[in-house]
Amino acid sequence: MTQFVRLVGLRPLLRAFKHSVRGLAYAAKNERAFQQELILFAVGAVAVFLLTESSVERAVLIGSVAFVLVLELINSAIETIVHRIGPEQNLLSRRAKDLGSAAVLVSLAASVAIWLIVLI
Repeated sequence: MTQFVRLVGLRPLLRAFKHSVRGLAYAAKNERAFQQELILFAVGAVAVFLLTESSVERAVLIGSVAFVLVLELINSAIETIVHRIGPEQNLLSRRAKDLGSAAVLVSLAASVAIWLIVLI
């Protein structure tokens, strides 16, 4: 481990961690969809321990909702970049935002399917 820290450097790792935490904090405070999915994650994490006994099932169920959160963060980043480019209507900007949103929708559908398969 110390060779790794020496090779990579602790300062860049800490800086990267700080940026990640800042991004999570921003999303939790300002992104409505992320807030809703975070609540879903919290409720799901509690439900998983009440409804299942297998660690593998718990990991799969929690992982499926965590994947939704990851895609929501990526979708928010895409939307931020599109807004940074400019406020005017543009077909490519709209397509980028729609595709990011579609990725979140597909992940939500997959998560629901996984929960139904595991719990039923």
